[in-house]
Amino acid sequence: MTDPSPLDRAKANATEIASTVVTGVWLAALFLGFGWWLPFMLFGYVVVVPVVSMLFDDEEEEEGSAEAGSEDRSEREWRDREADRAEEPPEGTADAIDRLRTRYAEGDLTDEQFERKLDKLLETETPEDTAEWRTRERDRTLDRDRS
Repeated sequence: MTDPSPLDRAKANATEIASTVVTGVWLAALFLGFGWWLPFMLFGYVVVVPVVSMLFDDEEEEEGSAEAGSEDRSEREWRDREADRAEEPPEGTADAIDRLRTRYAEGDLTDEQFERKLDKLLETETPEDTAEWRTRERDRTLDRDRS
């Protein structure tokens, strides 16, 4: 894999470069006592940086759209958010696991109790999982009572 040329890197980071230049110029003007620093700062952040962003960041979005086919940007963003949520445990489950860890660390639970309760928590992360777990437990109880 070849290293990108300085021109390629400049194009890829054009928005960051523009905002750094705008910041440097208005700060220099401020410290050197020029009265135009405020209009330049406003013009730079309201006009220059967004225009540079529109000119150079569109290439990346077009490449992403070409890879995704006919999928539009909002669908990709929605799918990315859903994937992020899937990786994180539900908030209630995380709280329950934290409480379980605390009880284990304080010596309230044995190794076996901790593992059994942790397995139950992980089996019942979603409402669907909880419904399945209740059905299995009910079937086990009925089987045990019949025996």
